[in-house]
Amino acid sequence: MAEAVFRHLIAEQGLVDQFEIASAGTGGWHVGEAPHTGTQRILAKNGIDIGGKRAMRLNGQDLKAYNYLIAMDAQNVADVADRFDVKISRLLDFAPSGSPLDVPDPYYNNNFEEVYQLVLSGCKGLLEHIRKQENR
Repeated sequence: MAEAVFRHLIAEQGLVDQFEIASAGTGGWHVGEAPHTGTQRILAKNGIDIGGKRAMRLNGQDLKAYNYLIAMDAQNVADVADRFDVKISRLLDFAPSGSPLDVPDPYYNNNFEEVYQLVLSGCKGLLEHIRKQENR
C-alpha cells in the first residue's frame, strides 16, 4: 500500500523522474503474490494504481540501492536490524505529531481505510522530509 501511495504522491507533484521506489517484506510468506484484495480495493477507491506489484523479500542489495529505508512497524525495524546494519525509520515517524508509531496490519481486523489514512499521512510527511533533505 505504502509504495503505491508514495508513487501516486510523487506523480501528482511531477517528481517521478527524481525517485526510485520499491517495497519489500521482511519475511518471505507472500513472495510473488499481488497485494491483498482489501489493499487493492482501498487503493482503487482512492484512484491509486498498484500496477503489476508483486510481493518481494528485502535483501542486502536493496539496502545498497536506496537512500531511505522505511518500515511499517517496530517489528519490521527489529527484523531488519537483526539481519542488517542499517539506519531504518518507521513511516509514521514522518506523520504529524500524535499519530501512532506503527502502521497496523489491516489483514487481521480488516481496517484498510484506517491503514490507508495512516499510510497517506506518513507518505506525505516522508515526501516533505525528502524534498527538504534533498532540495527537490
